[in-house]
Amino acid sequence: MVFSGQNNCPDGKMSSPSTTAANRVVNSSHSAAGAAATYTTIPIPASGVVQRSIQNFYAYFNRCRPWPEFLSTANTFDLPASTSDVWIRLRRNSNYFAVNYSILISCCAAASLLGTPILLAVVVLLFALWLILYFFREDPIVVFGRHIGDQLVIAVLVIGSALILWITGVLNNLLIGVGVGISLSAIHGIFRNPEGLFLDEDDAVLNGLVSNSHDGGIS
Repeated sequence: MVFSGQNNCPDGKMSSPSTTAANRVVNSSHSAAGAAATYTTIPIPASGVVQRSIQNFYAYFNRCRPWPEFLSTANTFDLPASTSDVWIRLRRNSNYFAVNYSILISCCAAASLLGTPILLAVVVLLFALWLILYFFREDPIVVFGRHIGDQLVIAVLVIGSALILWITGVLNNLLIGVGVGISLSAIHGIFRNPEGLFLDEDDAVLNGLVSNSHDGGIS
C-alpha cells in the first residue's frame, strides 16, 4: 500500500504543515481567551484587607461637610412650611450631611459610656471591627487559604457583638446615646433650611435650580 504525501481535502487542496501549525496557534489562542474570561479575585494578605478598609473609611470621612456650614447661622434655621416640606428637608439634609450625622450619632453613643472608660474602649474596638471587616471592606477575607464568605463574617460579628453587649451590660446606655444622636440629627434636618445645598448637577436639576439644555448639558 502506498501512502500519499498529501492530505485529502474536500476542495482537493493540500494543507501544508505551516497551515496546520497556524490553525493550532489560533485554536490555542481561543482556548487561552476562554480561560482568561473566567477568573477569580486574587486574595490579598489580611494586612492589605485592613489597609484598604481604612483607606475607604478615610475617603468616606473626607466627605464630611465643614462644621461651620453644618451649624451655620440662625438665618438658615426656620420652621418648615408644611408636612411635605419636613420630609423634603430630612431627605436633602440627610444626603448632604450624612457623614456629619454619622459622627454626631457616634459621639453621642461614646458620650454615654464616658463613665466607664474600659467599656468605652471595648465598644470602640467592636465598632472598629464592624467598620473594617464589613462596612468598608472590598476584598475577600482568606484565613489559612480558605475564603470566608460575607454571611459568615456577619454571623461572627453579630454573635460577638451580642455576647459583648450582654456581658458588659452597656446596651441600655448605648441605646440612649444613639437615640439622643438620632434625635439631634432629626431636629437639625427638620429646621435646617436646605436651600442652596446640592450634592451634584443631577440633584440641582432635580430640585429645579438649573435646567437641562437641548444637547443634554446644564444651562
